[in-house]
Formats: sequence, C-alpha cells, structure tokens
Amino acid sequence: MMTNEEMLETALRQSATDLNCAVGDLLGEGRTVVRSVSLPGHRTYLQLPFFCNLVTYGNGVVASVCAEAEEAVRGYLAEVPDAYACFETPALLLLADALRPLGHRPCFMAEYFLPDARVLRPLSCGYELRVLGQADFAELYERPSWRHALCRERRELDVLGVGAYDGGGRLVGLAACSADCETMWQIGVDVLPACRRRGVASAVTSRLAVEILERGRVPFYCAAWSNVRSVRNAVRSGFRPAWVEATALPEATALSLARGE
Repeated sequence: MMTNEEMLETALRQSATDLNCAVGDLLGEGRTVVRSVSLPGHRTYLQLPFFCNLVTYGNGVVASVCAEAEEAVRGYLAEVPDAYACFETPALLLLADALRPLGHRPCFMAEYFLPDARVLRPLSCGYELRVLGQADFAELYERPSWRHALCRERRELDVLGVGAYDGGGRLVGLAACSADCETMWQIGVDVLPACRRRGVASAVTSRLAVEILERGRVPFYCAAWSNVRSVRNAVRSGFRPAWVEATALPEATALSLARGE
C-alpha cells in the first residue's frame, strides 16, 4: 500500500496540473496567483480555464484565475489576513463583491480527503459486500438512489465499485469511483435511507479505497463542509482532510445551482 507521503505527493502534483502552478506554490505560506490554462492530465470534470479557483493545502493560498479576474483576486487575497479565512464567510463576502461586477460569484466550496494508510482497513457491516465493475452499473444510472455514487453523464469514467447486498440480493449501499485523472480516482457513496446508521457507508467506502490502492491509484473523497454525514463517513472510513477549494462561476449558473435547477 502507498504511504501517506506518496499519496499526498500524488495529490499535490495533480493539483499543480489542475491549477497551472508549481507544487512548491501549494506548500508555501504565501498567496500565489497564476493564470488558469487547460493542461493535459487535468481532472476530467473541471471546466477549464477557471475564472477563479482558490486552493489551500493548509498553508498558503493558490488562486488560478483568468486575466479578467486577476486584479480582483489579488486584492482579495491581500485583504484577508489568514489563509484559511479566504475559503469561508465572512471573507468570501468580499470576494463576492469583487467578482460581481465581472458577472461571477463564489459557488462551490468543498473539502477533499485522502486515506490515512495508518488506519485504513476494510470495515464490515451486516451485509454482503461485492466488488463491482462497469458492467454491473448499467442498470443503476436511472435510479436516483445511486446518483452520488455514479454519474450517468460521465459513465465511461465509473470504473470500480463496492456494493452492499441484503439477504434477498437487493443492493442497499454503493460506493463507486470515477477515474477523474490517471493517478487519482474519486469515491462517491449512497445508502438506501432505511439501511443508514448501520455502518454500510463506511464498509463500502473503506473496502473500495483499499481496492483502488491495490490497483495503483490514489482514492480521494470530496464533501461539502456542511455535509456532516458525508464528512463523518470519510473519517470513519479512514480518510483525513487534505485540501480545500473554493470556485467562482458565472452568476446565472451559481444562482441556478442554488435553486436546484
């Protein structure tokens, strides 16, 4: 199994590709602003180039921006004293004010997790666990129950999963991963409401993380900060916080997403 250091190095290299920065920029204490470009090997779901995307691994801040947003973002980063504060309100209200004349607003705020090799192990629950492949997913894409584990718009990237089945052979929990880039696969998970709080989510998530590592890839897990249930599952499954991101989108898009449209 990879070490924590190896997994972190992989994630740093991937972030550097996504942002068009150096790994050292992500490890430093400063505020680095770089121009966003679409480089080969970026995470496939990213809409590049970014208008404004902020990332921290816990030290400084890297902002990957387009030319139009650069002055506003530099001013924002200079105004906020603590790096972590750049990713939350009330400071983000300043960024919203700076970007609004440019037709954009802060939208996505997410925390990303990597496995802790010291504690990661396959967990059990009261259900049978099965390792699944792409052929097993075909009939699941039209079922809303599995919309967080699978993505029908990018179904070709859903490469591996672990399902939990009851005694009648019914799928009650699913963790699946998307091959979002060459070195890192992202995990999503769903459990039927009637089967929650029984350890199903952590069982399928931890088992899938081990399966991914055995295939030479780094599993990663993303959750909104306010999704306490998802964050708890990440921690129970052997994951630990690694980096956070805040992304601005066109105002119309951000408002549409806010309304669930």
